[in-house]
Amino acid sequence: MRISELAATADVAVPTIKYYLREGLLPEGVRTAATQADYGPRHVERLRVVRALVAAGVSVAEIRHVVAALDDPPAGSYDLLGIAHSAVTPSVPDDIDTASAEDLYERLGGEPGTCEPRLLGGLAVALATLERAGFRVPVDVLDAYVRSARQIADAEIAGIPDDSIESAVRYVVLGTVLTEPLLLALRRAAQQIVSSERYGA
Repeated sequence: MRISELAATADVAVPTIKYYLREGLLPEGVRTAATQADYGPRHVERLRVVRALVAAGVSVAEIRHVVAALDDPPAGSYDLLGIAHSAVTPSVPDDIDTASAEDLYERLGGEPGTCEPRLLGGLAVALATLERAGFRVPVDVLDAYVRSARQIADAEIAGIPDDSIESAVRYVVLGTVLTEPLLLALRRAAQQIVSSERYGA
């Protein structure tokens, strides 16, 4: 298909596609003339991944890192999905104390010293925010958080598609970023239901 057809199929404007091509985020098409190229299903799938990363607020440099891994995948799916996950995980201060976060990670079932630094830092920031506010999550509630997070992760990882690398990365990116508001909304809806059952409407 020509670039105009690719744009229509992927619902991405032609100038945006040209920008992605210039930035190396989308592979070149097969040249059919000096100013024309042919694009295929691989380009449509790659555009979906790039758009998902853009929608998630990922920088062009990080997107380039992800698509480079798609073009030359690491040996295992774990490493590839780690690259996608890392792209949508915010940076945190290097000097933050991560001891409590490490303990929490191990309670999730993680091996000591194996948590990706930005994920560990994110846990540490969340715990430090609670501490600064003088709020301590009750032990039984924190236990429930850990159990629930593990159950959600088990279900999500089991749902990763295996039809293509691009589909798997897109699933991880969208599943990490776009479902977080849904999880929060579900939690609040559940709190309303449980409080109504316990205290009366």
